[in-house]
Order: sequence, then C-alpha cells, then structure tokens
Amino acid sequence: MSMITVSSLQRITASKLADMLLANPNQLSASSNVAIVDVRDDDHIGGHIKSSLHFPSRSLDATMPTLVRKLADKDVVVFHCALSQQRGPSAALGYLRAKEDASSSSSSTTATKKVAEEASEGEKAGEAKKKQQLVYVLDRGFVGWQEVYGPDERLTEAYRKEIWEDEY
Repeated sequence: MSMITVSSLQRITASKLADMLLANPNQLSASSNVAIVDVRDDDHIGGHIKSSLHFPSRSLDATMPTLVRKLADKDVVVFHCALSQQRGPSAALGYLRAKEDASSSSSSTTATKKVAEEASEGEKAGEAKKKQQLVYVLDRGFVGWQEVYGPDERLTEAYRKEIWEDEY
C-alpha cells in the first residue's frame, strides 16, 4: 500500500517554474532535465507552457507506463491541468504511485538476485540520493500561468489572449 497521498504532493508557483525554465536555455527543450506534463483534456486550448508534454487525463491510466519511462531521467516533473485542483494533482499522485510500483515490481524475489542486490545496496542508495526526482503540481494550473506568462513567448506557445479575456 502506497504512503503517497494528495496532501503529500508538493506545489510550485508559476514564478518559481518560470525562473527555473529561464535559468538555463536548455530547460525549454526536449533535452531539459525539467518535464512539464499538461493533463488538460478538451480544454487544452489557448496555449501551453513551452516544451510541455500533453497527456490528457482521460487517457492517463493507459498512458501512465509510457509516461513513467519517458520521464525516468528527469530531475523535476511538474503536472498541471487548467486549475490544478483535481486532474493535475490526481495525475501527479498516479505518476508517483506508478513509479513506486514500477520500482518495487522490478525488485527481485529470487535468492540469487537478492544477494546481488544486497551487495550493491550501498551503490544504489547513493544513486537514489544523488538523483531523487522532484514531482510538483503547478499552483493555479494553466489559468494562473497564463495570467502572468501567457504573452511571454519565451515561456508560452500558441497563446490566444482572446480565449482568456472573459476568464476561465
């Protein structure tokens, strides 16, 4: 049983994420060590955070194993939906649990492999400490993001101001 809950999810503000993305020009490319996962469904309109991955929440159960593999080498993963009240946090929680399940299922149950694991336990612990992936939920989601960074072409792609003028 997983100990990860919605209340244990970390949040990140739009300004902190923007600073993180602008600090290094490579952050806004596919080779970045930061991944942004947009889980909006039909409301994936009016723009998106530059270099974000679109994984609609309605199909996330089926695509979660792919997402876990795709994001394995990232240092930071940020999930969001429109408001990051339901779908974004649920996606982050599902991702953390899937990651946890994947790592526990890849653990060996045979005695031979257990001995090998124990022998390299110190090495693995060092790697885990060195590369602990941080998972966040974007505070206020894309609605909050676009209020500040929508027109900023360095951070937002395909922004359509007219969609956001009458609020969300």
